Amino acid sequence: MTPQNLFYLFIAIIVLEFIWDTFLNYLNAKHYKDPIPKLLKGIFDQNEYLKSQEYKKTNYRFSIWSSLFSFVLMLLFFFLDGFAWLDNFVRQFSDNSIVISLLFIGILLLVNDLISTPFSYYHTFVIEENFGFNKSTKLTFWLDKLKGLLLMLLVGGGLLFAILWFYEKTGKNFWLYTWGLVTVFSVFINLFYSTLIVPLFNKQTPLEEGDLKKAIQSFAIKVGFKLNNIFVIDGSKRSTKANAYFAGFGPKKRIVLYDTLIKDLETDEIVGVLAHEIGHYQKKHAIYNLVLSILTTGITLFVLSLFIDSPLLAQALGVTIPSFHIGIIAFGILYSPISEITGLFMNLLSRKFEYQADYYAKTFYDEKPLISALKKLSKNSLSNLTPHPTYVFMHYSHPTLLERVKKLMS
Repeated sequence: MTPQNLFYLFIAIIVLEFIWDTFLNYLNAKHYKDPIPKLLKGIFDQNEYLKSQEYKKTNYRFSIWSSLFSFVLMLLFFFLDGFAWLDNFVRQFSDNSIVISLLFIGILLLVNDLISTPFSYYHTFVIEENFGFNKSTKLTFWLDKLKGLLLMLLVGGGLLFAILWFYEKTGKNFWLYTWGLVTVFSVFINLFYSTLIVPLFNKQTPLEEGDLKKAIQSFAIKVGFKLNNIFVIDGSKRSTKANAYFAGFGPKKRIVLYDTLIKDLETDEIVGVLAHEIGHYQKKHAIYNLVLSILTTGITLFVLSLFIDSPLLAQALGVTIPSFHIGIIAFGILYSPISEITGLFMNLLSRKFEYQADYYAKTFYDEKPLISALKKLSKNSLSNLTPHPTYVFMHYSHPTLLERVKKLMS
């Protein structure tokens, strides 16, 4: 294959993925006006349902323009030899291959963040604001951006430096050392994310004594689940949308409740949601996901090692000197269809895990408060109750509300 043919293969992959995603979004949008299924009647009154439809349509129109903008910008970058220009630009500052790659990838990520920021700002302070979801201040928004950039610089930059050092010292065997590093980092983040990263953005306080804490502890004792840490996070600092999640393993595990969840749900409904989360833990879903993620990462890194220094990949992007940063860009494009398939499999598995956690909650607690909680959470976030099945199959990590209710009632 010639470099020119490979270049047009890159373009074909980018174009086809854009067309496919646009088509799926269009299919999904065609179902926004579908009547509410009988099992979900009563979630919205007429005015609320009209509001939810308008919210979905507004987000759909926004996604069309934002994705089209990104798509056109990407094509321009390819056809105007943007990668070659940037590669030549960073080589003016150093002869060290690690420094060159760090500058190249760092500039790309920074520019991408700068381009996406106006869209993120508009979505937060116009769309989410207009529909009553946004509680974030402009100061919080910009502080979040600054903290995110600093984390990317310190953590992301540190990891990238280590990977580049492995590549320089071991050549194509870098994938083994990188795999080991990513594995250790993944386990570390799973254990300490809530204690190290979350406090940078949100305040977590122990759940105060009262009926809710007693109900949670009572259920945990009933199912033999050792629970020492229950925290409330100030989710209302940014949005009215509610959530709850489990974090960590073993003695580091903790339940985290959004303050908005406590505000929106009754005590038995909150316990129903947590019974679902405990179901995930008891079924070891987090461990399965972590192991699968590590295995997938290992396979991807191995395949990357076969192509990373390919002159053909570099030439296809207009670059004469093969390098790690050019190789990873080219490989990322070629590998993206495989990533879609991998993501599809992970979504299928995730939906299966959700059903299992629901069944656990139904068996050891009661399906009625969980169903009620799911309906309230869908209502309060103006969720799509009638998504297109193909869109669900391709993108949903959770079953639809209708399917979950059907399973819980069966």
